[in-house]
Amino acid sequence: MKVRQLGEQVINQIAAGEVIERPASVIKELVENAVDAGAGNIEIVTAAGGKTLMRVADDGLGMSRDDLELAVRRHCTSKISDDDLFDIRTLGFRGEALPSIGSVARLAIQTRHETEDHAWAIAVEGGKHQPIIPAARAKGTQVEVRDLFFATPARLKFLKSDRAEAAAITEIVKRIALAYPTVGFSLSGADRQAQSWPAARGDEPHLARIAQILGPEFVDNAMEIDAEREGVRLSGFAGLPTHHRGNAQHQFFFVNGRPVKDKLLLSGLRGAYADVLARDRHPVVVLFIELDPGQVDVNVHPAKADVRFRDAQLVRGLLVGAIKRALVDAGHRASTSNAAIALDAIRSHGDTQAGYGFAASPAGGTTNTAYAGRGSGFARATAAANWNPEAFRPLEENEGPVSGFSESAQRAFQTPGQDGFAGLMTPSADARAHETPVETEKTLLPLGAARAQVHETYIIAQTGDGVVIVDQHAAHERLVYERLKEALAKKSVARQMLLIPEIVELPEEDAARLAERADDLEAVGLSLEAFGPGAIAVRETPAILGDMDIQGMVRNLADELAEWDTADGLRDKLDHVAATMACHGSVRAGRRMRAEEMDALLRDMEATPLSGQCNHGRPTWVELKLTDIEKLFGRK
Repeated sequence: MKVRQLGEQVINQIAAGEVIERPASVIKELVENAVDAGAGNIEIVTAAGGKTLMRVADDGLGMSRDDLELAVRRHCTSKISDDDLFDIRTLGFRGEALPSIGSVARLAIQTRHETEDHAWAIAVEGGKHQPIIPAARAKGTQVEVRDLFFATPARLKFLKSDRAEAAAITEIVKRIALAYPTVGFSLSGADRQAQSWPAARGDEPHLARIAQILGPEFVDNAMEIDAEREGVRLSGFAGLPTHHRGNAQHQFFFVNGRPVKDKLLLSGLRGAYADVLARDRHPVVVLFIELDPGQVDVNVHPAKADVRFRDAQLVRGLLVGAIKRALVDAGHRASTSNAAIALDAIRSHGDTQAGYGFAASPAGGTTNTAYAGRGSGFARATAAANWNPEAFRPLEENEGPVSGFSESAQRAFQTPGQDGFAGLMTPSADARAHETPVETEKTLLPLGAARAQVHETYIIAQTGDGVVIVDQHAAHERLVYERLKEALAKKSVARQMLLIPEIVELPEEDAARLAERADDLEAVGLSLEAFGPGAIAVRETPAILGDMDIQGMVRNLADELAEWDTADGLRDKLDHVAATMACHGSVRAGRRMRAEEMDALLRDMEATPLSGQCNHGRPTWVELKLTDIEKLFGRK
């Protein structure tokens, strides 16, 4: 078969296959053009999920007649200066969007530049251009797309339902709106409920726009991020670990104002929250990365959704470090939604019990008929709840280490002059919370003064304006875990030498990656070196991991390096062992605690980073404000 030059229409349809995947892709391209044109307000209208109608109107600069004629031709753009593809400062730059849309749909454009006496209009249907004609319109541009893929009907079969396509359009608009808070956006149509996000004003427009799109709940439970390193700046907001979601749809990254979904950034986010979030939960973040355009390549993906950084590890390190620093600064802070969830549960339980066991009293109040004449039962219950001081005794010397771990494993965490963390289990004094008077100064502290322990699991503390409920096991587990990690950080990880080095055969490229990271791996107790072109020799492993599958671990590290360019898997294993030891070595649910022990736990929580959640991502405490409690009882 002879080689031949394809026709212009076929070329455009091929380009459309790369750029125009679905209606949301069209909206993305058109809205980005409106933003690049300096629009202050952008109106989007759709029908049938964008399949039959998409209209984007803006009040931007508009185009002259000559510019309009070129705009629907391939590779015609005003956004690249001096043909430099590494100095991109706009969202669009290829000049492919409009001709690609016109090749598979019915495209109509009306535009007016401020220097023109009137507007101009042009239509393109299935790649066929109509003559430019005068039109009536104020300054700005309106682009209307009808009957998407009418020229390539086979592609219609791959579109989803109208509802799903409409939802994808909404998601695209939200992402662009988050990046440009000073631009107003409105989204309406027969296939949706109208939404609008007015242009944000004031000193913090990004925060105002985030509240518009993600809701004030995220703003109340977010940590501000602001860090810079070697010309790369990271800013935005990251949610507390206890404010999480079941999927990654609420993770928004922007590079120089461009919405991206980049696996390097997702990897960094996962690493930053690894210690504080369950694996099946996802943090909520809105983060902006700003750097010199020459340091990032935005021309590596047809839809410009992925980018490539010149120094990827610098960006990832900045992301991980900034979020971890914010988590440490957040201390014991936990999500405010925890209290709302608890109150809703109380109200719903109260609704199911309403009217049961209560009768009107002669005085006009209510009497609990279900418990009438059962005073003896209350007396027995009270007697059974008396404290047992024998339950609080120090660990005896002959009780040995935490079950489930070898002595050598526990010694790996010990520092000279310390007997591990056995002292963490030793009670400080013998007292009873219900016999201890309230100390006013303690109620002014963030977690208040301990007042009681219920079900031998939860500590009730009194604050100046509410009540704090603490899960004693989850809280102490986090405290022990942080101390174990601190011990690991203060000294090198104990290593055990292999009598015979383990030889792991790998593809040459995987072996080379591991050899390049040998110094990083040695810092966490794994000593390895290249053993020929396609093999790695492992000479030492972390002692705390004991007997392990060395072959499997090295292969997993190689896969991680290939996919994410990180080798955090070994550190994760060490942290997992530390977390397991913390879980087994902390105060268990069902153990009675004295007042001094409970107060000491609260003070440690206030001073310990990340104590707002346990190692598994669950909240360690919930606060109920006095005003909320009064509402439950109808006092307000």
